[in-house]
Amino acid sequence: MTGTAPSSPASSASAATAPVRVVLADDQDLVREGLRLVINRAPGLTVVGEAATGHDAIRAARRARADVVLMDIRMPGLDGLAATRRIAADDGLAGVRVLILTTFEVDEYIFEALRSGASGFLGKGARPAALIDAIRTVARGDALLSPSATRSLIARFLKPHDSEPVRPSPLLATLTNREREVTALIADGMSNTDIARQLTLSPLTVKTHANHAMTKLGARDRAQLVVLAYQTGLARAPRPQQ
Repeated sequence: MTGTAPSSPASSASAATAPVRVVLADDQDLVREGLRLVINRAPGLTVVGEAATGHDAIRAARRARADVVLMDIRMPGLDGLAATRRIAADDGLAGVRVLILTTFEVDEYIFEALRSGASGFLGKGARPAALIDAIRTVARGDALLSPSATRSLIARFLKPHDSEPVRPSPLLATLTNREREVTALIADGMSNTDIARQLTLSPLTVKTHANHAMTKLGARDRAQLVVLAYQTGLARAPRPQQ
């Protein structure tokens, strides 16, 4: 008898509980060691590869079939931003999410990281529990962008006088009015709960509209949806107060 046998309940359960596979990309050995200790102690997470350069991070993500790459920005050779762009553009790594590690000194790179394809960012001084939550968040396909962080990014990096020209996209025409409305509110820094309250919808319905918008616009996740909303003019950055 030929054909593929249906998966057993046991195998399905095993797949459902498979640990999140994490690659660490940082050129400092001590940083990677500390991250490894924290991550490997967390239930459901495992470090499957390490890299000290952007090139090695890409190779490690592919070789280890990573779910999440924890990426430093400043690395020798290919830096973290360039490596993130390559991962985001590689169809063979479509399931990989990048979580950028930042410090106060490199804050100006945060928006560029999101535009490059990162799913979020985290300060290197974050508590271990915050790191674990961040990895799990991006592994689910969500963006690690709090409403306040979103507003801060938009205000700092998308000011009308120094941002790139708006590039209207024909894909905007594929969005329903509700999807456009939800996308604009997400770009304004509102959470699903806030949007649901404002539009008198359930949070699940808001999430469904957001997912439809991401699919239609080709956004990898919520972070990319915010970027696209501003790049296409669906959302507008406020002008600074005079």
